[in-house]
This record gives sequence, C-alpha cells and structure tokens, in this order.
Amino acid sequence: MKTTTQLLDLTAAMVLLIYVTFSPPLVSGDPGRSVSMTLVRDAAALGAFCLDGSLPAYHLDRGFGAGSNNWLLQFEGGGWCNDIASCVDRAKTRRGSTRYMSKTVVFTGVLSNNASQNPDFYNWNKVRLRYCDGASFAGDSQFGNGTSLLYFRGQRIWNAIILDLLPKGLAKAHKALLTGCSAGGLSTFLHCDNFTSYLPQNASVKCMSDAGFFLDAIDIAANRTMRSFYTQLVSLQGIQKNLDPSCTHAFFPEPSLCFFPQYVLRFIKTPFFILNSAYDVFQFHHGLVPPSADRTGRWNRCKLNVTACNPHQLDALQGFRKDMLGALMNFFRNSTRGGMFINSCFDHCQSALEETWLSPTSPRINNKSIAETVGDWYFGRGKETKEIGCPYPCDKTCHNLIPASTSDFLASNASGSGHNYRGTQLTFLFLLFIYFFVISKLSIVFFEDDFVM
Repeated sequence: MKTTTQLLDLTAAMVLLIYVTFSPPLVSGDPGRSVSMTLVRDAAALGAFCLDGSLPAYHLDRGFGAGSNNWLLQFEGGGWCNDIASCVDRAKTRRGSTRYMSKTVVFTGVLSNNASQNPDFYNWNKVRLRYCDGASFAGDSQFGNGTSLLYFRGQRIWNAIILDLLPKGLAKAHKALLTGCSAGGLSTFLHCDNFTSYLPQNASVKCMSDAGFFLDAIDIAANRTMRSFYTQLVSLQGIQKNLDPSCTHAFFPEPSLCFFPQYVLRFIKTPFFILNSAYDVFQFHHGLVPPSADRTGRWNRCKLNVTACNPHQLDALQGFRKDMLGALMNFFRNSTRGGMFINSCFDHCQSALEETWLSPTSPRINNKSIAETVGDWYFGRGKETKEIGCPYPCDKTCHNLIPASTSDFLASNASGSGHNYRGTQLTFLFLLFIYFFVISKLSIVFFEDDFVM
C-alpha cells in the first residue's frame, strides 16, 4: 500500500503540474483571501483526533454585512485509507495530521469573499474543515499494536468542529450551506441531515456535493473496485454505525453500500444539490479504469488525453456517463427541492476554483455557470436548477484538466499568452515521459488525491 500512496501522490502531482503548466491564466480580480487555521482545543475531551493523534482544525473567514448570520461549511477532500499500512503512511502527511498541514489556506471559488466572483455567498461566514481521518469524516474506531496507534475518529472530528462553531454564531444561523469537494463531497452526503439537526428549525439549511457522487461502478475488467475498497474502509474505520440507519436497513446485509451516494441519496431529507462531471477524471482513472484492471497500460494515452481514446474506450466512457445519469434519474425526476449540474468536462472539483465556479471561461450548461445554477437553487429564484450537459465532445465550455486537443492547446498557449511555444512543447514532452515512467514502474491499488489544493 506504500507503493500505492507513492504513485497516486506522483500521479496527482503530475496531473496538477500539467494543469498549471498549460492552463490559461485566471481572470483578473481578487486572487483569494488567506485564512488562518484554528485548532479545536476541546476536541481531545471528545476523543476527536486525526489519524496520528493531533488535534483537528478548520479555517474560519468571518461573514459581514447582510451575510453575517449565514454560514457555508466546506469539507476538504483528499481520498481515503482502507488498510493499516496505507493509514500509517497517511498519518505522516497532511492527509492524516494537522502537524503537517499549511497553517493558512486561500479561499477561492465558493469560499471567495469577492462579490464579483461569488455573488451569492461572498459575505457569509465560510469555514473549511481540514481533512485528517481518511474516511470522509465518518469513522469511529482506533487501532493499536504496540508499535503503531491510529485514530479513526472522523465522526468525532465532525462533531467537535460543529460544537466549536456553534457558540461562534453557527447556532444562530439564518441560512446555511454544507458543501465539500471529492472525498469531502462524499462527506456532504453522509452528514447533511445531521448538520440540519444542529441548526435552528427556522434556518434555511441545504447541502451541495462537488465531485462526490462516487459510483458503485463496474470497471473495465468487470470488477467492482470501488465497492471492494469501500467495504474494506467501512470495516476498518468502524463507519457502519454512523451510516444512515434507514439506508443500512434497506441494504441489509451489505451496509457498506450506504457509503455510496447513489444508495443513501433517497434517504436524505435536507434539500440537496449535486455538482459532478459525468466524466469525473478521478473516477475515470480509478473507478472505471483502475490500474489493477489495466496492467498492460493500454489506457494510458487515453487517460492523459481523451482525444487519444479509441472507439472502444470512448464507448466505455459513454457507458460510465450513462450509468451515472441512470443512478441520478430518480433524483432528477422526483426531487422537488433538489438541484444538479452534471456537465461533460474531464474535471474533478469545480466549486473551489474561480475559473470553474464563476468566470468568463467557466463551464456552462444552457449558458448558465455553476455559480448561477447553485445560487438559483439555493435562493429559489424560480429558474431551472437541474442541468445535464450533452455528452462528450459537444460541450465547448469545459476548462479541463485533460486538454481537449493537445496540439491546439499548445498552439493557443504559444500565441499571445506569454508562453514560449517550443519551451512549452519540451515541457509537455518531459511531463509525458515522467508520467509514463511512473505508471510503468509502479502499480496503483486505490487512493485519491485532491486536485484543488
């Protein structure tokens, strides 16, 4: 599992490096507000610890003006660990310990305090919950063998942070939105109704998951890699007792299925919004085509650049989109208070960055941005708030992690962007070499990194 973590860290770093190297610059404006970390000092009394025993933390940016009594909480993402070896490794990093985390983070996208970049939520109290338990804030167990001691206390971390925020104004919230990205987006499904229970009965409380609708997918080798991984995770970290009891009763004797959003969604009572790509780049790489199902690497070029996919591979991708829409169809047709924005960008997490949340070049469906659609849904502005984009390749608004066309992308960067064309080409080829070298030397079992950190 140590090899797993090493490769996924390298893979995620490569994707992020390619993205930073070749993406156009952000639109002008506030680059984001740097917000300091707050340790939850009372967490120890609740037994709420990160994997390594350090105290949990969050970052709070105070609201102002008309938004001073409104709250937006965002779960941080960053994957999971489903066995002792991977959790031991994780405990030595920022994913398992506040000791290794940056003490300030920049708030952008849905966390921005700039009215032009975040018109509906800019003046709210905004909180980023740091992620250090490896189980989407849902576990409640621990492990000790005399050598290693691991705390699987995600559920207690969630409770401790909420209890710390209540006297700071959360207890008197008029409006509230619980959200999260990736593994944090999954947390939103798991904790939505519990969040509502903490707040005043007359408060307007809603939840939004970003890139958290992880499918119970069948991969290209006809295995259920995601299901196997989550089953191990639920068992290791003692998650079952914290899953929705109505869901676990309905899916007995497989309670771990209720860790999947598609199964727990119908039991959530709080109004919910689902933001996801139908070709989520993480699920594409590790759910549909996990390395364990592609040991010969025949999907490597397709993963790096979708324009290199052959017809068979494109059929598999369209099948994944069809499965996602099928899993969402009941919600789409029957939820009277729900919203959704399912686009066709090869992306992962779209609410945390200005360029995808709200900018002149952000993704759109029916000429509506993500921020506009979420705002219309939250405030009930009477507009359509369930948007499903057309299948790849028809969406021309995507700001993809994977370029739509490598050659065109390089050429456009060389013209008028301040990049040197030949230098860009050489950098891209070097990154390609490193990427395929890493893929060829190591194998991935399953681990996720957060693309927006």
